[in-house]
Amino acid sequence: MSVITDKLGRPLKDLRISVIDRCNFRCTYCMPKEIFGKDFVFMPKDQLLDFEEIERLARIFADLGVRKIRITGGEPLLRRDLPNLIQKLIGIDGIEDIGLTTNGSLLGHMAEKLKKAGLQRVNVSLDALDETLFQSINDSNVKPERVLKGIAKAKEAGLEVKVNMVVKKGMNDKEIIPMATYFKEQGIALRYIEFMDVGQSNGWDFSKVITKKQIFQALNNHFDLEPVEPAYLGEVAKRYRYRGTNTEVGFITSVSESFCSTCTRARIAADGKMYTCLFAENGFDFRDMLRSGMQNEDIKAHIVNIWNQRTDRYSDERTEESAKNRNKMEMSYMGG
Repeated sequence: MSVITDKLGRPLKDLRISVIDRCNFRCTYCMPKEIFGKDFVFMPKDQLLDFEEIERLARIFADLGVRKIRITGGEPLLRRDLPNLIQKLIGIDGIEDIGLTTNGSLLGHMAEKLKKAGLQRVNVSLDALDETLFQSINDSNVKPERVLKGIAKAKEAGLEVKVNMVVKKGMNDKEIIPMATYFKEQGIALRYIEFMDVGQSNGWDFSKVITKKQIFQALNNHFDLEPVEPAYLGEVAKRYRYRGTNTEVGFITSVSESFCSTCTRARIAADGKMYTCLFAENGFDFRDMLRSGMQNEDIKAHIVNIWNQRTDRYSDERTEESAKNRNKMEMSYMGG
């Protein structure tokens, strides 16, 4: 196994694989109905990587030093027979950790199957506990109770669960404390995510961002928090725990405190394109390589070359102007 680094000395350690571009939610900051309506054309099945192709790519990435894989979407639980893919990936030499990001709506009946297949962790997106507010955000009539039941089933199955909350000013900032209170009582880690300028359709600007510092100050009025040391290089969340407990709260600070300098992640979109940054404008097509009969060593050489040339540090360089003018891929296409 060889370890590869980019132009800024960052190793390749993490791989995020989107298995589908569809989602059953229409969250206003991610897949608004005005754009992703009934007439929107998603990828046909033959354009998606099949499980054997995903496994093959993951093995090549593992040979290059990837140790952690996260399955994303769209909503990955919409992909038929997903536990079969988990089973394939867990058997790859070198892969130490497999997680999945989901909106939780289908987790209730999938949790046990996913755990049996070898999944270790789930990150569940939940932006509000208030029923009316949550439904207005996801624009799909799904109630928070359904997601909370999915979380309970995941814990029951033995999966490690974290909850992700995107915080947007004027949308759900009143839910910061209720969410913390609820998940502290449940002993589940909650992570607040600053509203990011991912894609072209979410209407982002700085005025709608509530920063980690602001959220932390609000939490400090209600809870006694103490910092937790990072667990590994490239850890995204800035972590704290409620003093006297093992329950954590974290912050994903892509806007106010960027973490580009330690980013070790590559992303594979559902159609097999590789991206070296969440905010990338262009990808590298590996589906054609996989389907053209190219040998693994040749595919590996392409990955090495792409990573060796990588200079991405978008969040370090972001300005309001660059956020508006850069042509970024949609989150639902690339995965989180």
